Amino acid sequence: MTITVFENVRLVDPASGRDGIGRLTVEDGCIAAIDSPETPEGARVIDGQGAVLCPGLVDMRVALGEPGFEYRESVKSGARAAVAGGITTMAVLPNTSPAIDNPALVHLLKVRGEETGMVSIHPYGALTRGCEGGDMAELGLLQDAGAVAFTDGTRAITDAKQMRNLLSYSRFLDALVVQHPEEPSLAKGACATASALAVRLGLPQVPAAAEAIMIARDLRLAEMTGARLHFAHVSTAEGLDLIRTAKTHGIKVTCDTAPPYFAMTEEDIGDFRTYAKFSPPLRAESDRAAVCAALADGTIDAVASDHAPADADDKRLPFAQARAGGTGLVTLLGVTLGAGLPLMDALRLVTCAPAALLGISAGTLAIGQDADLCLFDPDAVWEVTAGELPGRAQNTPFDGQKLTGRVLRTFRRGREVFTAEGLV
Repeated sequence: MTITVFENVRLVDPASGRDGIGRLTVEDGCIAAIDSPETPEGARVIDGQGAVLCPGLVDMRVALGEPGFEYRESVKSGARAAVAGGITTMAVLPNTSPAIDNPALVHLLKVRGEETGMVSIHPYGALTRGCEGGDMAELGLLQDAGAVAFTDGTRAITDAKQMRNLLSYSRFLDALVVQHPEEPSLAKGACATASALAVRLGLPQVPAAAEAIMIARDLRLAEMTGARLHFAHVSTAEGLDLIRTAKTHGIKVTCDTAPPYFAMTEEDIGDFRTYAKFSPPLRAESDRAAVCAALADGTIDAVASDHAPADADDKRLPFAQARAGGTGLVTLLGVTLGAGLPLMDALRLVTCAPAALLGISAGTLAIGQDADLCLFDPDAVWEVTAGELPGRAQNTPFDGQKLTGRVLRTFRRGREVFTAEGLV
């Protein structure tokens, strides 16, 4: 029997509301006791020196390059980046090549995650075949194979009738549908939010209202069908207002956002900086402030990294042609801690809240739970440096920025998989 005792740690567990100095005992990969005064014979003792010990982070929106684009990020390289950020559970998007639209690929990704020994991977299933917005994928078979929810990734479902059908069938399965909230015809060819800045830079523009238009349509469809609907990376005040109101009316709607939308604005595009190109694009300061307010009042249910790997050739292009997206696994914790929320609330957004949305058994310090743990110093400052990050992809929008909150150690099922000095 392998036993590890963490002592002199600040145990923070948003699922139970616990926050205080204590001890945690791990036996054979599971949490066995909290605040037990006894140290079992032969146990490994780790003195946390007052650092925070919380559940391993749960990232509900990660794009990996595998299968098809391993040169951007493989499962193994993504796992290395994840554990360096304290993440032990990832829900991965299906818009790969081929798309995750059959049960064999769901199974493959889950197995590949286990093979790393570092992370648990929970695949999304494609909503439509090939994530192309046409025929419905075999949702029931995908769910049986382990798909935690359904989405076409970065593509919105354009056809309203098809979206209604998808929501109706998902209700039958009691499955969550995740939508990319951006009206496609307004967003086609665009790469920046419509604004004076975009005009000055000469960039193709999408109005911020494109997000609210899609949210408004799909909220009405969710109300009609009674389905569970989730909007990813919500980034505008108008869109958040719609979701906030819908929740008060009993519509089964949830949403997440990503760090760039509460830590950056369109001004960070700077001199055509492609690392700051996203889909949806960065917004005005008023929208950023609205996202922060929605994090504080609970309108936003979770924060996801929205990790979108790219290699150098993807980004070394004119801004309009460059691949959208940035890496986010390593920086998820630090940026979220900087959102101005109490520590407990910030950690809830990246642990038990996303786990509950996806029905995943993770993100808590409950007795009997797998000992997926993150030990971090909430006061340590570190600088993000592209080219030196764990993982294959280095396209971080936070390059050169200093973040407060550094992961010291990460454990999966009780086994140490990361230290501040590197992988074990």
